[in-house]
Amino acid sequence: MYYHFILLLLLFCSKAHSVCDVGINGYAADSSCGYSNKILIKGGTVVNAYSQELADVYVEDGLILAVKPNIMVGDDVTVLDATGKFVMPGGIDPHTHLAMEFMGTETIDDYFSGQAAALAGGTTMHIDFVIPVNGSLAEGFEAYVKKSKSSCMDYGFHMAITKWDDVVSKDMEIMVKEKGINSFKFFMAYKGSLMINDELLLEGFKKCKSLGALAMVHAENGDAVFEGQKRMVELGIMGPEGHALSRPPVLEGEATARAIHLARFVNTPLYVVHVMSRDAMEEIARARKSGQRVIGEPVVSGLILDDSSLWDPDFISAAKFVMSPPIRESGHGEALQQALSTGVLQLVGTDHCTFNSTQKALGIDDFRKIPNGVNGIEERMHLVWDAMVESGQISMTDYVRITSTECARIFNIYPKKGAILPGSDADIIILNPMSSFEISARSHHSRSDTNVYEGRKGKGKIEVTIAGGKIVWENGVLNVVPGSGKYIEMPSHSYLFTGIDKADEKYISSLKAPVKRSKVAT
Repeated sequence: MYYHFILLLLLFCSKAHSVCDVGINGYAADSSCGYSNKILIKGGTVVNAYSQELADVYVEDGLILAVKPNIMVGDDVTVLDATGKFVMPGGIDPHTHLAMEFMGTETIDDYFSGQAAALAGGTTMHIDFVIPVNGSLAEGFEAYVKKSKSSCMDYGFHMAITKWDDVVSKDMEIMVKEKGINSFKFFMAYKGSLMINDELLLEGFKKCKSLGALAMVHAENGDAVFEGQKRMVELGIMGPEGHALSRPPVLEGEATARAIHLARFVNTPLYVVHVMSRDAMEEIARARKSGQRVIGEPVVSGLILDDSSLWDPDFISAAKFVMSPPIRESGHGEALQQALSTGVLQLVGTDHCTFNSTQKALGIDDFRKIPNGVNGIEERMHLVWDAMVESGQISMTDYVRITSTECARIFNIYPKKGAILPGSDADIIILNPMSSFEISARSHHSRSDTNVYEGRKGKGKIEVTIAGGKIVWENGVLNVVPGSGKYIEMPSHSYLFTGIDKADEKYISSLKAPVKRSKVAT
């Protein structure tokens, strides 16, 4: 609330005096200060998911109007020199939890602070998970509409399913047809709260298929995790290390395989969120090799970190790394990076779900009470560039694909999002490959007082972020105000559903049943 007050105060003052004052901690007073609605980005290398070229980019009224060399403009246009730099689509984070009530508390980042952090890190859209209220999708949706009123960039919604009845089934139709939601998440973990059983999973998969909506799963065997937790308690292991030990990779692999098999049985596409282990990745690889439509989403923490910090003798230093599925031991992250570079995994999220030290301390005597979640919405674009592009594992075009374009394609908003093309939304970043970055809780824009990437340095810095045709990050200053973000509706039936009906027809024709038999009198 403090930032909100300062920002609104500065906004009032700047408009009253027609000046653009810089606010505190890198925030500016007004997102329109000093800039026209016309922008020309000159001399950069424009990188899309499938091509790159030396070209200028002209933006007007929030849209990209031209991408070509040597564009000439008048004096009323803001000109940005991108010589020697890469001009790319803004990042799209497919997996976040802002203002989420969870484990007896609420994530410390709301829609303003979380999105401001995202913009500072080059992400210009994210898709957040709506959690039903007492199982009600309609009430959950309305609650998140209210939460998102402070937004300062574009966002969409996934919807979680935590129970099953006729009302939920009908509400899923309303969400798809009237509210712009095209994906539903099923938790196979968190027994006693969010977890669903296989019967509900099957019903949900069938409904998703009928609506052309993407089924998503948090894949861990919740019953086995519960047993693992009891085992740790019996052994007297109550610290943060007990979290990882209670839910080993085999339980993630089992649940991933089960979800894949059930999706194949229903014949519907499947999206596996936060793939954290080699075990889960190998199940996805096997399914994709067989032709099944399975999307695997690693998150940046799983790609970059290992679980060694969970054994830190300082509780807070260890607890800040607690998330589910857990960050794995060394070797899993490298395997996930390789899978991402070869196309086994398709895009990178964050599962940004932040809690501060005080909140994490709720579990100081019992790891089961430590709120699960880490940061990443601000750090993702930099860390993926440094770990994957600078290391030579992927190309610049691949980088655009896994951080932006593929997400836009999967959730059916491409090329409005995820591309630098005439007619696309003007969500653009300028990355300087020769500049470096360093991550610290002292300088990040999240409200959390810790950062799981503390002290990490790398090469490749996002110097400018343009969102909705406005320069919102430049020279280390954020130009954002609460309430300026837009909700993006996402249509059903993405490319993943192409040909599903024909596959069903082929299956039916292959059954050679029912067999006609003559009745024998007895």
